[in-house]
Amino acid sequence: MIPVTKPFFPPIEDYDAQLREVWANGWLTNQGPKVRQLEAELTARCAASTALMANGTLALQLGIRALGFRRRVATTPFSFVATTSALVWEGVEPVFVDVDPETLNLDPRRLAELDADGVDGVLATHVYGVPCDIDAIGATCADRGWRVLYDGAHAFGTTWRGVPVLGLGDATATSFHATKLFHTGEGGAVFTRDPEVLQRLVRLRSFGEREKGEYVEAGINAKVSELHAAMGLAVLPHMEAVLERRRAQSLRYRERLAGDFQMQKVPDVCGYNHAYVPILLPDESRLLRVVERLAAQDIHVRRYFWPSLSQLPWVKQTPTPVADDAARRVACLPVYHDLTLEQVDRICDLVLEHGR
Repeated sequence: MIPVTKPFFPPIEDYDAQLREVWANGWLTNQGPKVRQLEAELTARCAASTALMANGTLALQLGIRALGFRRRVATTPFSFVATTSALVWEGVEPVFVDVDPETLNLDPRRLAELDADGVDGVLATHVYGVPCDIDAIGATCADRGWRVLYDGAHAFGTTWRGVPVLGLGDATATSFHATKLFHTGEGGAVFTRDPEVLQRLVRLRSFGEREKGEYVEAGINAKVSELHAAMGLAVLPHMEAVLERRRAQSLRYRERLAGDFQMQKVPDVCGYNHAYVPILLPDESRLLRVVERLAAQDIHVRRYFWPSLSQLPWVKQTPTPVADDAARRVACLPVYHDLTLEQVDRICDLVLEHGR
């Protein structure tokens, strides 16, 4: 079987060494030494302060709260459902802005044209690890006094003009789920360069506590265990090899398929992490045929993202024709650390046979 993705497992001796230190410390949770160490290493790598969270959805929810989003937030209809559900869960109305047809990220031109009435800010996703137009979105937000929270769940290792993308915006929420490039088994984080935002994030993830027994606002338990941080510390030293392997696989897909199918545009100013390999088929019928024919060979692709978030039954449904069309035609092809280039070629052969 060739799945669409698989977790990267570090050498077991690496994780064992981390766990032995956890046992020696006798500390399992509540901001233990492994959590503090991982936060420090991620802060140095991403050039922004790091607040680890128990998962990526909690990172989004607490990022929304920390930035003060309360009413309406401009957001993308082309993302994983958590981007929208986090807003709704926090009592914020998502205002959908259609996406750029080439990058599939929130279209900054449409954002600039948006009626700003009641809008607090922007929540935009770096789709498949390709960054949004950070310059253009930042200019619009500065002009309107909005703050911007990026969903960087796919963006570990990506840069924008040489700067780690996770450190940009007012804050960036990310996921460290097992299937992400960098993972802690389950987990997430919010990155920010704003010390006040960081302080609030730290409070919010620990019941709103500022000092011992002093609860200054309503918070929740979004803390990370030492066991999850230990996994992250075991994975982190292997990230360059993970990124290089993913790059080789992604470039082979592009070499074989880009002449026949639309593939996501990667801006020149971006250092891309090759987190995913999305392909847009000519129409939905051919997409479904490719999914079916590959599944018959025990090769699994994913309709990621589908459906468009602006069409969910529990939001105010909004016409977003570019995102709606992409959602009907897009599929992510298998990509993971031990996928071979021979397997990539086999997948490409089948996609070319059944998708054109």
